Amino acid sequence: MHARRRGLVAAMLCLAAMSGLAAAPARADDYPTRPVRIVTDSAAGSALDAIMRIAADGLTRAWGQQAVVINQPGAGGSIAARTAAAAAPDGYTLAAFAFSAFATLPGSADNLPLQVPRDFVPVGYLGGAPMFITAAPWLEVKTLPDLIALAKQKPGELAYGTNGRGRLTHLTGELLASRAGVKLQMVPYSGGTAQVINDVMGRRIPLLFEAYSGIGGAVKAGNLRPLAVAAPKRVAEFPDLPTVAETLPGFEAGGWLVLVAPPGTPDEFVRKANAALVKAVQDPETARRIAAIGWDQRPLTPAETLGFIHAEQQKWAPILKQIAETH
Repeated sequence: MHARRRGLVAAMLCLAAMSGLAAAPARADDYPTRPVRIVTDSAAGSALDAIMRIAADGLTRAWGQQAVVINQPGAGGSIAARTAAAAAPDGYTLAAFAFSAFATLPGSADNLPLQVPRDFVPVGYLGGAPMFITAAPWLEVKTLPDLIALAKQKPGELAYGTNGRGRLTHLTGELLASRAGVKLQMVPYSGGTAQVINDVMGRRIPLLFEAYSGIGGAVKAGNLRPLAVAAPKRVAEFPDLPTVAETLPGFEAGGWLVLVAPPGTPDEFVRKANAALVKAVQDPETARRIAAIGWDQRPLTPAETLGFIHAEQQKWAPILKQIAETH
């Protein structure tokens, strides 16, 4: 009896030890050993969702484990932010947030704008896209100087459509108006860029400032005329299209997407996730797919990603303050 009891106790201790090993924290040297969730505030089928899924495909190949995109749009991004922030900081839940989650009007959504590294640990840069200044063909302006001259003749009469107050489409219009010394009228659309384009075609609104991924079809169809691109240099796909900075020196505006981890995620997991991301987006096929939708990519370390986010927040802070005070 005593021998059987000792054998049972030994077996239980062995099972307990095995259970403890299974529950032990994941190790960075073999990370990841199971699928990794990537929570995003973008809606399925959106331009941001498209870039996220391209990157996820690349991460899946780099990791040898599935990168699973979890779409949780709504409430200005705060739903996704709450979900991701509450996840275990073990490297198996990451999040992808766009510019608008880090630079937005205070009070426009709960828990936004996000602050790093307080709210999330930066992992890396997923991609970015410059804003295009476009006009309806019926407006009969062919260049940005033409548009500025017309806006000065008709202060407050030229309207531009946006996908919401305080969003990048709005901030770009405010920055343009401020730098050019003109007054433009902002019109928010709950239906997003597609609804703005419909109203441009219906001759109800003349201007739209958006990334090429949102307006490419309309530009190709001749329903929108690009006047300038808010990039630091001319884009390869449009070598004859001037930058805004050629008229208004130093002018840049662009959307971007970054990968972050819940607060408390160990540095070794962050570094490994960053290395996989850099490898993924530099894969020739992934890079081709990213470029095809008008986005660029550049490898940034977690520290460089942190600096990039802070620089963007500082750049747009005066415009956000101006909007809050005057609207």
